[in-house]
Formats: sequence, C-alpha cells, structure tokens
Amino acid sequence: MTLIRFEPLRELDSFTNQIERYFNDFSSSFERRAISPSVDVYENENNLVVEIEAPGIKKEDMKITLEDNILTVAGEKKRNINEDENIKCFRAERTFGSFKRSFTLPADVDPDKTKAKFENGVLEITLEKIDVTKTKEKSIELK
Repeated sequence: MTLIRFEPLRELDSFTNQIERYFNDFSSSFERRAISPSVDVYENENNLVVEIEAPGIKKEDMKITLEDNILTVAGEKKRNINEDENIKCFRAERTFGSFKRSFTLPADVDPDKTKAKFENGVLEITLEKIDVTKTKEKSIELK
C-alpha cells in the first residue's frame, strides 16, 4: 500500500483556485452582456461638459437628445465579424451591443447652444448654462 502525504495547504490552494476560476468566468460572462461607457460630467463657469468614452463606436451609430434638462446618449457598438462566416474564435473579450445612458443635468442649459464632438473614441458634449435666477423683474399692473 502506498502512503500519500497529506498536505492541507495544497488542497486549500486547489479549492481557492476553483472558486476564483468560477467567479472570474461568471463575472466575465456577465460583463460581455452589457455595454455601458464610462462618463465624466463636470462644469466650468459657463458650461456643463459631458465626456463619454466610446471606442469602437461609429458616430453615425450614436444619438444625443436633450429634453427637460435630461441628456440622453444612446448608441451601438457593432461586431465587425459576420456571424455567418465560418470562423474559429480563440478569445472574445470585447463587448458589443446597444447602450442608453440618461443624466439629469445639475444646472439649466440652453438647448440651442449645445455642441457635441466625437474624437479619438471620446464623445464630448458641451452645454451652455443659463441662470434662471437672474430673470428680469416685471411689474404687473393691478386693475
């Protein structure tokens, strides 16, 4: 009969590796289902600026709307491989699909003076702020 030396740490390492592999596989498969670009929103004296990282998305596949001080950006990152082709994939980590993000703006903005540019995979939206508290006082005549 052969004696096998018991090493509890080796068993623990094996178990830890199995759990880690399970959760890595689970989280990576979950991440592949959704696409949600990273966003920065900041302001300077006159403008609100929204920057959205959107590498791999074509500007014609994006839509920007502003309604009731809510900015909405929607888009789609399309796969450049035709699914019908006879291909053999060795690794697929990039995400593809549609997204839609909406932001309630922290200040009132002038929709007519909103500008957007898309350069190097970053969408930059500049919204000119308006100050609603500086409305002119109007006297109303009593009859």
